[in-house]
Amino acid sequence: MKDFILLLPIIFIFHDMEELVGFGCFFRKNPWLYERFPKVMKNYKGFTNEGFALGVYEEFIPFFGVSLLAFYFPSKILYALWFGIFLSLLAHFFIHIGHSIYIRKYIPCLITSVICLPISILILARCAKFMSFDPVTISFIAAGILMMILNMKLIYSLFP
Repeated sequence: MKDFILLLPIIFIFHDMEELVGFGCFFRKNPWLYERFPKVMKNYKGFTNEGFALGVYEEFIPFFGVSLLAFYFPSKILYALWFGIFLSLLAHFFIHIGHSIYIRKYIPCLITSVICLPISILILARCAKFMSFDPVTISFIAAGILMMILNMKLIYSLFP
């Protein structure tokens, strides 16, 4: 399992580079999104590349931090937290693909979501073989997912 641990922050950065490079231009070229999807787009009203980059950096901290801890101090709890965080990234890929299908348009993050989705599923499936899914492990997987949900809420509250 340790062989896969540091792939999480690498996959995250690979994916978020597409978002960082493309979202500013995408929002400027598609102002109709603000009218058609006001609830979702209110989070991007004052979008700037600098603010978005800061949010990505803040989001990177748990991906990298938990991965480093799990790599250097292997334990059932850290592996479970890592697994939960990776599951949240996997869900993130599905959401992006779903958004693109829903609006019937390429969005900056679609290409890397499509590339990273099968790779992430493979990594998680291989790692799952080394884990025992007892109540403690499941609790820490859920904690990893919850941590990332709360982290996203924090990002949206700091960068309106």
